[in-house]
Amino acid sequence: MAATARGTDGPTSDTALVERLVAARFPEWAGLPVRAVRSAGTDNVMFRLGDDLVVRLPRVAYAARHVEKEQRWLPLLAPHLPLDVPVPVGRAEPSDAFPMPWSVYRWLDGDDTYDVPLTDLAHAAVELGRFGASLRALDAGDGPTSFRGGPVTSWEEGNLPWAVRGLAADGLVDADLATASWEAVLRLPQWDGAPVWVHGDLLPGNLLGRDGRLSAVIDFGGLGTGDPACDTMPAWTLFTADTRPLFREAARVDDATWERGRGWALAWGLVTEQYYRDTNPVLATVARRTRTEALAEYAKL
Repeated sequence: MAATARGTDGPTSDTALVERLVAARFPEWAGLPVRAVRSAGTDNVMFRLGDDLVVRLPRVAYAARHVEKEQRWLPLLAPHLPLDVPVPVGRAEPSDAFPMPWSVYRWLDGDDTYDVPLTDLAHAAVELGRFGASLRALDAGDGPTSFRGGPVTSWEEGNLPWAVRGLAADGLVDADLATASWEAVLRLPQWDGAPVWVHGDLLPGNLLGRDGRLSAVIDFGGLGTGDPACDTMPAWTLFTADTRPLFREAARVDDATWERGRGWALAWGLVTEQYYRDTNPVLATVARRTRTEALAEYAKL
């Protein structure tokens, strides 16, 4: 039976379909074995193509808009970044067989850090902090705006009270602490600098490790420009109280940006856990860890 992957509102993709798509668009790769890549991602589905390539198909229409962006910018940014990132080697336009554009990338060896947690968090904290600092240092003048490039309050769009009510009703969060913490976020000064490059989605599932050490950053669908605070979220999604300062030092962000980043961790964690806790246990688990770490810090402020 062919392996399949289905998005929430996109077409079904299976190995047989991918074999046909590759043969039609990239005959030089026809005949290479195709294997589905397991992922909890919500935007794309991936199939390994031979040993050295991976096919990436959008699950949903909005993710299809990221194809052109990644094709344009990743080859330009990759040489300047301290960690491996995906580099596209092929692009296909929509067709009768598949109604959205899709890409082929070089395969990056490694395991996502949700499935296989990193054992050297201190190394990861320094390397990921340097990654963010290096990305921000690149010219962002012509870059598109990231979907997480604006204020966290704009992204959250009033959903945080809904999330707090739902989680508190089941005894999962302290509603008073969560509400007071969010009110503190609302009082923070907003970013007033020039937009800079951000990855926008540095979750454990978008980081690869080899032999317990961070090796690559993947999934640049959120790539764009804006407030760098969103890229400090790994401090709470991934790192611990003793490795968090290493990440902060390497990331070279000011106090206000760090505080906004903790606000991102709080809001993203609460809303994402409530939204996905019945449908995507992987994302819900990451979100629960994120808001737990953030709330523990807010409780001490």
